[in-house]
Amino acid sequence: MDKPGIDNLAATPVAAEPPFGMNEMRLTAGQWLITAGILVVCLLATPRLWKKVERFDTGADYRIPYALSKDYWLYQRRLEQISDRSQIVMLGDSVVWGEYVQPPGTLSHFLSREAGRSDGFVNCGVNGLFPLALEGLVENYGGALRNRKIILHCNVLWMSNPKADLHVEKEESFNHSRLVPQFSPRIPCYRADASERLSVIIERNVSFSSWVGHLQNTYYDQRSIPAWTLQDDGGSPPKRPNAWRNPLGQVTMVVPGEGADDPQRGPRSSRHKPWNKEGAEPSRFDWVPLNDSLQWQAFQRVVGLLRSRSNDVLVVVGPFNEHMIAADQRPTYRAMRDGIAAWLTQSHVAYIVPDTLPSELYADASHPLTEGYALLAKHICGQEMFRKWLSRSSAP
Repeated sequence: MDKPGIDNLAATPVAAEPPFGMNEMRLTAGQWLITAGILVVCLLATPRLWKKVERFDTGADYRIPYALSKDYWLYQRRLEQISDRSQIVMLGDSVVWGEYVQPPGTLSHFLSREAGRSDGFVNCGVNGLFPLALEGLVENYGGALRNRKIILHCNVLWMSNPKADLHVEKEESFNHSRLVPQFSPRIPCYRADASERLSVIIERNVSFSSWVGHLQNTYYDQRSIPAWTLQDDGGSPPKRPNAWRNPLGQVTMVVPGEGADDPQRGPRSSRHKPWNKEGAEPSRFDWVPLNDSLQWQAFQRVVGLLRSRSNDVLVVVGPFNEHMIAADQRPTYRAMRDGIAAWLTQSHVAYIVPDTLPSELYADASHPLTEGYALLAKHICGQEMFRKWLSRSSAP
């Protein structure tokens, strides 16, 4: 009887190694098409279904919370909720939003009170916004703004110096960089690389991508899940409390609202005080001429964009805190303000230039205090231009 040996083992046939041996299954071309179709359906359906499942409570005096100022997907969702065409949307920066005041202390609240309707004017301002960013917000996330009355705030603060106008050549970081034009017109101080700019374009045009941004802003402290997991507590040595937490446990399916007692805002806040209470003196501003201003050009485009969507726009210019401007510079500011009014007149846009408020009703160069907003609302409602605009049918 033969014993198995080396020669016999060598002669044992060995099955040929199958191609792609590590794959358990290979898809045919048709199966790849089905897979791609399922993926596309998931990408399109997930953001839509999320809106039906996630709780998002608003109501009278609602404004996007400060912590969610960069959640543009949520902002778009907020606009889509305003189905009542009799409600007037207010667009603008932190002056509309109410930097130093609580929601019941904003301009929209007092205008609603003057009109005798608790939700007649809707606060759609965003903290930290400026015309170049507002343009991107309206163009890419404001599709629901059509065929309605809109109050648009014009804050000349953004033309008060070249840095605020984003006109300096030195690279600068600024709020809402993902809203500004990525390629044209050129913003000198914006130096994002090509990959960053392309990611912005994708986020604007792919709802799934902006929904991911919503998750990061709402549940993960404006970070990706890996960055949130590695976030330290700022101690020495640093600790990473999120490293052992379940990321999915953060998703509560409830959009957080604004705290009822914000220590940074409202009459009880230490910030809610006149601009010169501690001895501040009038300042000098390096005004950017209207013809050269990137922010003013963007504001003009925003007006045109809103009107192209059949909106009836009324612009409120300021009121800027003239008490804070050095006396010899006030004529320069007034000439700029008059130039804005002249363009609005020439463009047949309804507008109001309210009187400057008393000095003690400003918190800084452009933000009123609670009593300032109340008085401003009275000034606006007392204008014949406003009453005529309000009485017109919803859109031109």
